[in-house]
Amino acid sequence: MILIQLFFEFFKAGLFAIGGGLATLPFLQEISQTTGWFTQQDLLDLIAISESTPGAIGVNAATYAGFHTYGLAGGIVATLGLVSPSVIIILLVSKVLEKFKESRLVQDLFYGLRPASTGLIASAGFSVVLATLVHVTDLPSDPAGAFNWFGIVLAIGLYAAIKKWNRHPVLYIAASAVIGIAAGYLHIFG
Repeated sequence: MILIQLFFEFFKAGLFAIGGGLATLPFLQEISQTTGWFTQQDLLDLIAISESTPGAIGVNAATYAGFHTYGLAGGIVATLGLVSPSVIIILLVSKVLEKFKESRLVQDLFYGLRPASTGLIASAGFSVVLATLVHVTDLPSDPAGAFNWFGIVLAIGLYAAIKKWNRHPVLYIAASAVIGIAAGYLHIFG
């Protein structure tokens, strides 16, 4: 039963996450909240791992979430659920797009999809920043303690390094991972 639910939840995410992998993040957050398969911290770990590994973030995230929920079978089923809508839509669209690509309606449809995918990606980015750098539940009681100061300093330092040195993103990802591991061992953040 859980495999069917995994397939269905990720099928919905794949169907409505127009714009690619980052657009799936709001759907992953909803899956987390409605099913309880993974926590907010698991979601942040999922994003970090998916962004750090080769491949599409949506596929990596679905595989990770499915594996986290139900092992190897869960990873396979969640990934198939996520990519199935795209495969179906591509097959259907390829049959008719050539015929209608000059249609004003089709052009307007694609024009309308651009801001929708931009909004989904922006929402996902904002959610990740908020979850990583701010503890919203602590804001009313301890405004200064609600911020992840280490994370904010790391983000600012990373931004400055990117602006100063134009290096491959893998170097920044690896450096951030090393800093995070070292900080964890030194108990710099909680």
